[in-house]
Amino acid sequence: MDNALGSLLDGPRARGAFLMRAVLAPPWGVQVRDEAPLTVICVTRGDAWLVPGDGAPGPGPAGNHPDAVRLAAGDLALMRGPTPYTVADDPATTPQVVVRPGGCSVAADGTDLCEEMDLGVRTWGNAPDGSTVLVIGTYQLRGEITGRLLQALPPVLTLRRDSWDSPLIPLLEAEVARDEPGQEVILDRLLDLLVIAALRAWYARPDAAAPAWYRAHGDPVVAQVLRLIHDHPAHPWTVAGLAAKAGVSRAALARRFGALVGEPPMTYLTAHRLDLAADLLREPDATLESVARRVGYGSAFTLSTAFKRERGVSPSAHRVLGREAAGTDTGH
Repeated sequence: MDNALGSLLDGPRARGAFLMRAVLAPPWGVQVRDEAPLTVICVTRGDAWLVPGDGAPGPGPAGNHPDAVRLAAGDLALMRGPTPYTVADDPATTPQVVVRPGGCSVAADGTDLCEEMDLGVRTWGNAPDGSTVLVIGTYQLRGEITGRLLQALPPVLTLRRDSWDSPLIPLLEAEVARDEPGQEVILDRLLDLLVIAALRAWYARPDAAAPAWYRAHGDPVVAQVLRLIHDHPAHPWTVAGLAAKAGVSRAALARRFGALVGEPPMTYLTAHRLDLAADLLREPDATLESVARRVGYGSAFTLSTAFKRERGVSPSAHRVLGREAAGTDTGH
């Protein structure tokens, strides 16, 4: 199962992710409108309230938000974007800060607050000795290969410290505030590890509604086929070839794969190849021909035809859109 999660995160894994340590004193409220596909929030001191959506605050212990979630020290939350949300000391607190795409923070009237709330290396907040400390990691790029994973997640996923305690959280907190050569790469990899560990813990719960592709890794035959597809996407796979590797007949493989994954092996293979191609096309030096070879298409033309048929846009148009999105996401 680790292979499934690893493969899905490997393509668009964090590259210069937006990571910071937030130190806050009440009353505080931050409305996040960065449109990021996935954000990790870890409470390392104090507590915080997480309010999905963009509704106005209200009175009472949970405001007028029945979906508000209280996070205590040691808790972790994964927020699936691009829906906005608010993090505050209390659901009734009116947000004083709005976070825009790229992590730029502004006041409610649009005044830039980045310099005012800068507390040092990757540290941000309204008080250097605030009672609440959050470690926040945000995947800013919309890499297509995570689509299958993101679709399987609830809008808000919460892990409590008493059911899951990871050494990665204090390690990430310690590394966030360091300013050393290569630090961004270290932080990116730690964020990836934390997300994978959190998802593994989430799906291991008895009541977890794990997606079909994740549960399928518990079947020895289907798991082997999925590993072959993810590890060697450029190989000229056929159902017969995959079945032979798994030691079953074509009919048996088709039946088991369809029942567990929800689609035929070749359909899954095509989708995975095109997801991978969509992400590789974002690389500045990648040519369509080189991407085609890496994902199992014989030529740039055949990849382009399949890409446009399945996604509705040409690879070149997809590349332009990706660069525009990246430029928006990384602006400050």
